[in-house]
Amino acid sequence: RQARERGASRFCMGAAWRNPKERDFVHVLQMIEGVKALGLETCVTLGMLEAEQAKRLKDVGLDYYNHNLDTSPEFYGEIITTRTYQDRLDTLDHVRKAGINVCAGGIVGMGETVRDRAGLLIALANLPQHPESVPINMLVQVEGTPLYGSEAFDPLEFVRTIAVARIMMPKSFVRLSAGRNDMSDETQALCFFAGANSIFYGDKLLTTANPQAVKDRDLFERLGITPLDLTTEPAERNVADACEAANLQAGAAI
Repeated sequence: RQARERGASRFCMGAAWRNPKERDFVHVLQMIEGVKALGLETCVTLGMLEAEQAKRLKDVGLDYYNHNLDTSPEFYGEIITTRTYQDRLDTLDHVRKAGINVCAGGIVGMGETVRDRAGLLIALANLPQHPESVPINMLVQVEGTPLYGSEAFDPLEFVRTIAVARIMMPKSFVRLSAGRNDMSDETQALCFFAGANSIFYGDKLLTTANPQAVKDRDLFERLGITPLDLTTEPAERNVADACEAANLQAGAAI
């Protein structure tokens, strides 16, 4: 309810699972129904899915499923060993075939090369259908994790990544995700001007801090950015028109 009152159009729920177990999955289905009853779009990220699970999510009205590719196929093994790149592609295929919108992006600033960032975007753009939502995360360094102490990522490289994502996937929502709390207003502004037209909105983004809602609203006002009109039906929103009008889609995350 708080997310809706603050202007969010979608509520995102995440769990740190490799894949959902049935005892937990049934509760997620109930949560989706509860959020839909409030008039919000729903998105979940639960890890790998089987085709039958994707169908059950669709049956209760799930709008979006988030499952990131994270990085290029070539760099993937340097970062992740718990599942393969093909595992991720298979989950996205199950989601798409179930009729659920796809939210898939990646993380930059993990020590990858420019070629790896290009490889990530190529992999996303060459899916059978472009993801409806493409979240681009900047690594948030957490003490005690393997990448803590890595060289800070160049903000202009982040902006370039956003710009290329917009060119390659012109009708997708390119979403600023993790790492915004460490970005200056100027960097975020450049991202919006480069083609980002969506954010995660709310004080917490899974396990990392996110800019306070009041700070985001102030930035939007200063930049002349207008959030999407929530009185329109989700299926009637034209993404291309939203991009041209520099509108912004806000999704609340827990």
